[in-house]
Amino acid sequence: MSVKLAGNPVEPELSTFEDHPDENREMKLKRLACVALTTLGAMAATAAHAQHARDLQVNTGWMHFAPQDSSGAFNVTALGRTQARAGSGAAVSDADTFGLTLQYFVTDHIAVETVLDVPPRFHLDGEGTLAQFGQLGTAREWSPTLLLKYHFLNADSKLRPYLGAGASYVRFSDIKLNQQMSNGAFLYSTQTGTALTGPTNVNISSSFSPVVNADLAYNLDKHWSASFSVSYMWLSTRATLTTQSSVGQVRSESKIKLDPIVTFLSVGYTF
Repeated sequence: MSVKLAGNPVEPELSTFEDHPDENREMKLKRLACVALTTLGAMAATAAHAQHARDLQVNTGWMHFAPQDSSGAFNVTALGRTQARAGSGAAVSDADTFGLTLQYFVTDHIAVETVLDVPPRFHLDGEGTLAQFGQLGTAREWSPTLLLKYHFLNADSKLRPYLGAGASYVRFSDIKLNQQMSNGAFLYSTQTGTALTGPTNVNISSSFSPVVNADLAYNLDKHWSASFSVSYMWLSTRATLTTQSSVGQVRSESKIKLDPIVTFLSVGYTF
């Protein structure tokens, strides 16, 4: 005797995916694509704002020098005697220029930076007894700087502050005196008359200067960033004017303290 089953209720469930193999494959591909995009997005977010070890960053922008200046009286040496010209002094103007920095990350936090700029031109204005001569002269300042810097926060942070310290070698070029200074008229006095005046040239001493620096960088993406830095430089120099007068050589010296605050607004690219 045989028994005939009216139907197999399990068959439709077993054949559901077999009936639509293309739809099943499409759903799996969509899931894989979503997972891949999510993973890539997370990776991109992690690497979007990074300055890591062995990265090189170049910044360019506007640099402003604001000297916190003061000067001593001119000490005039003539006929074997040195006399201070009381009340004589000079002030140094602010200056703007184009700046460039190259920064190499030794680790995620420690970097070495070289600071360069187009030498700014400073104006030296007379004060006290020299105020009558107006602008005494101009000079360009060369101050390549080397800094060791520490960057705070994680290397992938969008906003990163840092502190730095180093030294700059400062020298001056293209020094020009106005007519009254170049002909020695500043040496005129009621006691000596024009005896000490004559053709005059000038030299401004070079020196190494310590520098401290603070900066805040905003990383736009993994390559581009914007930053603002403030530096302070302890800078003193000595101006020496040599005059060939009718009574022999006259030497006039003054110590000038510049101590500039340097601000730098820049855009950077990280390689």
